[in-house]
Amino acid sequence: MEFLERKDIWISPYRLKSRGFLNSVSARREFAGVLIRVGDGYGCIHPWPELGDPPLEKCLEDLKGRRFWPIVRRAMRCAEFDNAARTAEESLFEEMEVPASHATLVTADAAEVAAAVEAGFTMVKMKAGRNSGKEVEFLKEMAEQHPGLKWRLDFNESLDPESAAAFLDALGESVRRKVDFLEDITAFSETAWAGLWRKYRVPLAVDMEAAPHRKAAQVTVIKPAVDEPFLLGEAAAMNSQRVVLTSYMDHPLGQAFAAWEAARLELLFQGLVGICGLQTHHLFEKDAFVERLGDWKPNFKVPDGTGLGFDDELAALTWIKL
Repeated sequence: MEFLERKDIWISPYRLKSRGFLNSVSARREFAGVLIRVGDGYGCIHPWPELGDPPLEKCLEDLKGRRFWPIVRRAMRCAEFDNAARTAEESLFEEMEVPASHATLVTADAAEVAAAVEAGFTMVKMKAGRNSGKEVEFLKEMAEQHPGLKWRLDFNESLDPESAAAFLDALGESVRRKVDFLEDITAFSETAWAGLWRKYRVPLAVDMEAAPHRKAAQVTVIKPAVDEPFLLGEAAAMNSQRVVLTSYMDHPLGQAFAAWEAARLELLFQGLVGICGLQTHHLFEKDAFVERLGDWKPNFKVPDGTGLGFDDELAALTWIKL
């Protein structure tokens, strides 16, 4: 029997509390998910219905049944890799090098930017699209205060092509040069994105609609929680695109899985993976798992233990047979 078809599944529900609003399409501050245990392996299901995922209840129904949804299938794949390493009493991270990360900010906060610079980050990713006018002024101010910092802005498709152009015009050329990429500034469109790239020469990154044929993007964002990294990475290499892997702003176990997939993809396609977005545990209130990932810094701290780590923390949880 293939691992994906196994029925001996246990779950441990969790709830994360964020320190602030996490993106432009969600007003939640609490996030429910489940860790799964299959054999000796663990995975994470942390749905974002605002971004197109089924709600948690439907994920669990799918987990018991056909396992159609990508978020469910990827959690099972995570458990499969984790199970193999734990069975061998090895860490998945042995002889792996996790790429460095940008600093993820959820609001335009000068104190958070200063803290990121103090922590050693050279790249900041900020959620954008709630108030474009204020965000433009903030970026201009930060460009003066931190001239060496580069910026990635994630809009979650909150703008239309006309307002996207207005935003880029308002930034001005000097600030645009400090923008590493604009992620999902609008819903993906080959025509509109190609036009924005020709006019402004600011790289555009596709995430929510990432697929092998998105040739108008200059960057492909891969989220291992829902994406198959090899397929998107192979297509990005063929399309001469850069690749960035990020966490799903999910449980630290899911964050560790994203970090491992980033390291693995770089081994498969050397030079393809750039600075990633794997350090998001600071966005949530601390617990035993968050503490295990250490301080907020560009370099990922591999959790101790076998597989993806967290051996003691996982053993201390209550598990329910699905």
